[in-house]
Amino acid sequence: MATPAGAILLVFVTLQIVCIAGALLYPDDFRYLSPQNLTILMKAVPVLGSLALGAGVLMIAGEFDLSVGSVYTFTAVLMASLVGAGLSAFLAAPLGILAGVLIGLLNGQITLRFGLPSFIVTLGGLLFWRGAVLLYNGAVQVRFDPESAFTSLFSGTLFGINAAFIWIVLFVIGFHFLLHRHRFGNHVFATGGNRGAAEAIGIDTNRVKLIAFAIAGGMAAVAGILATARVGSVQPGQGAGLELQAIAACVIGGLSLRGGRGSIVGVFLGVLLIHTITDVLLLLRAPGFYLDMFIATLIVLAAIFNHLIERRGLA
Repeated sequence: MATPAGAILLVFVTLQIVCIAGALLYPDDFRYLSPQNLTILMKAVPVLGSLALGAGVLMIAGEFDLSVGSVYTFTAVLMASLVGAGLSAFLAAPLGILAGVLIGLLNGQITLRFGLPSFIVTLGGLLFWRGAVLLYNGAVQVRFDPESAFTSLFSGTLFGINAAFIWIVLFVIGFHFLLHRHRFGNHVFATGGNRGAAEAIGIDTNRVKLIAFAIAGGMAAVAGILATARVGSVQPGQGAGLELQAIAACVIGGLSLRGGRGSIVGVFLGVLLIHTITDVLLLLRAPGFYLDMFIATLIVLAAIFNHLIERRGLA
């Protein structure tokens, strides 16, 4: 219970046991274990998962990025329009990721250079890039028709498992080693936990935060690629609200709002929990506003739990 991901793991396992038991007892009414439902879950998790991983690294470093939902849409529109103009998707996708990284760096530079709260800077970024989508392409859907190899790589299946889900698992493993087994991860935790102490031992905290901002922007672009490859089009407003869900997944997964505490596994479990609750409510045919109520309650409870853990650690 004292570990960052311990509590969310217990909640997730308990929920899975309840769902599996319900699916076995009422297979016709509660189709949680049906192949169609599991496929839907595997397709839904990677988009929010990519956003949450990037936002989580930045939160551990002590900053926030509220613009990731708009960056997700902007980079997806950019990639789709480049492919529509005749560029290979294998070139357009890296350009989209590069655009996301540059936007993240811009957010970081403004935040650090002028000493502004990242919450305010990226709130402005959320509105700016949302408007940039409309300026760049208008309020129309953009079709995405890449090469079949690209589609198979990002939205195909391998041994019955959706390719996008495999990608997010690989990202979780990679980010876990980056943050928990690499020197850069130590610097991220030190910067978010106590910036003054981190600087006193020689850590360039501005550099660490800039890299974290770049990661958040790049992973927002990755989320756009995965979503666009899955549905074959981009809607101008499809990223609205995803930034709050990403931060919610991080908080539910045990990340501290003050920075310096959390785990990649916890972030991923937070994403899985949000999608599991969404799926259960849909299977039970509950009204849509129930989802917001459950997620809101879970966020507050998770924040309270994290605060109590931090106080006990300080004591």
